[in-house]
Amino acid sequence: MAAKHSGLGKGLGDLFARTDEEVATGKPSKPLEDGSYFAEVPLGQIVPNPRQPRTNFDEDDLAELAASVREFGVLQPVVLREVGRNAFELVMGERRFRASQLAERDRIPAIVRGTDDQDLLRDALLENLHRANLNPLEEAHAYKQLLEDFDCTKEELARRIHRSRPQVSNTLRLLNLPAKVQSKVAAGVLSAGHARALLGLGDARSQELLADRIIAEGLSVRSTEEIVAMGGGQGPKTPVRRGLRQPSEREANISRNLSDHFDTRVKVNIGRNKGKITIEFASGEDLDRILAVIDNRTI
Repeated sequence: MAAKHSGLGKGLGDLFARTDEEVATGKPSKPLEDGSYFAEVPLGQIVPNPRQPRTNFDEDDLAELAASVREFGVLQPVVLREVGRNAFELVMGERRFRASQLAERDRIPAIVRGTDDQDLLRDALLENLHRANLNPLEEAHAYKQLLEDFDCTKEELARRIHRSRPQVSNTLRLLNLPAKVQSKVAAGVLSAGHARALLGLGDARSQELLADRIIAEGLSVRSTEEIVAMGGGQGPKTPVRRGLRQPSEREANISRNLSDHFDTRVKVNIGRNKGKITIEFASGEDLDRILAVIDNRTI
């Protein structure tokens, strides 16, 4: 007779089919075609993923998950890789692993498979990104580590993690903010949209002052962008030249979308009879990159 878990999908359901002896002893089931196998692994034999990109684990959420584990067990197995005799390293499922420790469980259901070092961070990152568990700063640091570890371009990284290149670039730009502002983003009191707007200011002190003002006054991202466009709102205001108009909502939206697409500042001016789009670039290499985006090719 085989013990089976329900409600986990056909693939996991087949994987979980094992004999009563395997359930009682925790010995591995028959390996799958790719060499992976299911086992009930003692928690004491598992070490966390040393390159786990997620650093913040909400204590209340973990306590709630631990209560569920006490009552129902761990319904979705963690993923491990063998690193020695009776020794395993966590690849995916750190929340379930920590909750099982809090619930004082002896063992945890796991899929054990071979994962080389290069894939270890990527697998953990993919799980967290797809579950939207990383805060923007953790995501940015993970992107940076992926670029360094895999020695790949932003285009390659975006393709591998199923993100757009502008999204990857804009997330990485958050690392250019001063530490005080980064901590506010990591704590969730400042959104990634606010943080990207702050990058338009030229110095760290102005960014810190405007970040404090955003929190104190509850400024929207749009209001923040307008303040940044006027120089940050610190010190005496520069007189606006007569006849200089502010961009319309449509122009601002198009400019924002094109700036994200080309990963550079784009200005759109829609006149009565004609209009103009201005795309800024920092260097010849940056111009080649923008031209490649226009031609829908990679460089």
